[in-house]
Amino acid sequence: MPSSADAWSLWTDRFSEFLDAQAANADAAHDRAHVERVVTTARQLADAEGAQMDVVVPAAWLHDCVVLPKDHPNRAQVSQRAAEAARAFLEGEGYPEQWIPDIEHTIAAHSYSGDVVPETTEAKVVQDADRLDALGAIGLARCFTVGGALDQTLYHPDDPFCDDRPPDDDMYTLDHVYAKLLRLPDTMQTKAGRTAAQKRAGFVRSYLNQLASELDSV
Repeated sequence: MPSSADAWSLWTDRFSEFLDAQAANADAAHDRAHVERVVTTARQLADAEGAQMDVVVPAAWLHDCVVLPKDHPNRAQVSQRAAEAARAFLEGEGYPEQWIPDIEHTIAAHSYSGDVVPETTEAKVVQDADRLDALGAIGLARCFTVGGALDQTLYHPDDPFCDDRPPDDDMYTLDHVYAKLLRLPDTMQTKAGRTAAQKRAGFVRSYLNQLASELDSV
């Protein structure tokens, strides 16, 4: 068990090297910076919720070790693929085997599209940490980055804020805010996660209000 700072540093180096080997498959919204933010947030939530760091930290580092584009037909399977890849890596590196099944479950359960229910505190923590990175200022930046990469139109010209139509986030980037982002606070699994999500969602709503004001003046 990585009980010391030195041991965690060694494992962090191994996680980092493994992710570097997978970097060609990453996209701009699931890059190293995203992973590091999720690790930091997951540690904070784990402290608040009393979760096992030996599960949370590796799962947070490896949760996106397999990435598929948003429009890929197998996108719903990506968290399970990442869980399997992480298990193989950890077993090969000699990570303490008693934690590996929970790490695998934690990674499998993190995805919004994967439809795997988190059954442990650790899985709830990592799921919340990943979803928090889709909210707030960084979440909006990631949303627009993905929309640009997919060559989407920024917003519907006649109904930017989905007032009289269902969101279509395959066509319009801003619709993703309504299709997913503003729904995330209701999916949070931990008390600390819910508190943080409400704060970040408040920023998203403030942005939408500002955007509405600017569009009204055009």
